Amino acid sequence: MENHRVNAGDAGPAGMAALFANRKAAPFLALLAAFVWGAAYPFIKLGLAQFAIDGADTGGKTLFAGIRFTIAGIVVLGLALMERRSFHFEKKDGPLLLAYALVNTALHYFCFYIGLSNSAGSRASVLNSLGTFLLVLLSCAVFSEEKMTGGRVLGCVVGFSGLLLLNLGDGPGGAVTFMGDGMIILNAVCSAFGGILARILGRRMDALFMTGAGLAGGGVMLIAGGLGMSGRITRVTPGGILDLAVLVGISVIGFSVYNQLLRWHPVGKIGIYNSLIPVFGIILSSLMLGEPFLFKYIAAAALVAAGVFIINREKEQ
Repeated sequence: MENHRVNAGDAGPAGMAALFANRKAAPFLALLAAFVWGAAYPFIKLGLAQFAIDGADTGGKTLFAGIRFTIAGIVVLGLALMERRSFHFEKKDGPLLLAYALVNTALHYFCFYIGLSNSAGSRASVLNSLGTFLLVLLSCAVFSEEKMTGGRVLGCVVGFSGLLLLNLGDGPGGAVTFMGDGMIILNAVCSAFGGILARILGRRMDALFMTGAGLAGGGVMLIAGGLGMSGRITRVTPGGILDLAVLVGISVIGFSVYNQLLRWHPVGKIGIYNSLIPVFGIILSSLMLGEPFLFKYIAAAALVAAGVFIINREKEQ
């Protein structure tokens, strides 16, 4: 079991840290992070269209993602510097920070874009959601303060049933392949382990610094990967720059809030809110892009919300 070391002086949170440590505020902040990440769905579609990156251009999409996360990381590091946050970390934590950047940003989104290019979108959204529930269950094996309970299992089952409902009636979506479904599953695994690493590192160093370093470092890796796959940005428009700025803001807000929450609260009770991301994404895509809005989206949202409630109603051990 992982026992976390808390830096000296961290026992009593003050200022903004007190807000993130507040148990009553945590659900609303976790909901905010899930909502802004859900908003990324339509803005990614709009941004790729503005920059003339088509669906088959994996290199271009990887490059686009790398630019987004690199800028977001620089912004977060700038905010940390303005707030005079500590950039200090022990040498032995350096490889862990590098692993966080690699797993949570670079590999996570690389696998996602490869998989999404080679898999049916409906099935991909379900497979992608596995990361949320894997994180909830995995946290029980890693952190001594988190226990496997019937409530956690039931919450995961109810929440996942809601995500399955999102894709009810969409058909099988073609053959199962490693480059499609396999990559989406690897993306989900990276997402889960990224959450675990964020929890560990957030207790060892300043969470805002960790977030910025992880985004910027992973973004640079994605840029290198995108260029290596012959990805290019061939068209730049004011609308595209605006969409990219919104996506940067989404990353800054989403990751900063989420990682700060993981610093103070059980991973399972915060991570489960990520199950709402595809629900928000589909609903916002319907509103912003004119995509069909179906009643099953409301029913799915209710099931996912029920799963979140079941897990969070349990008292901490």
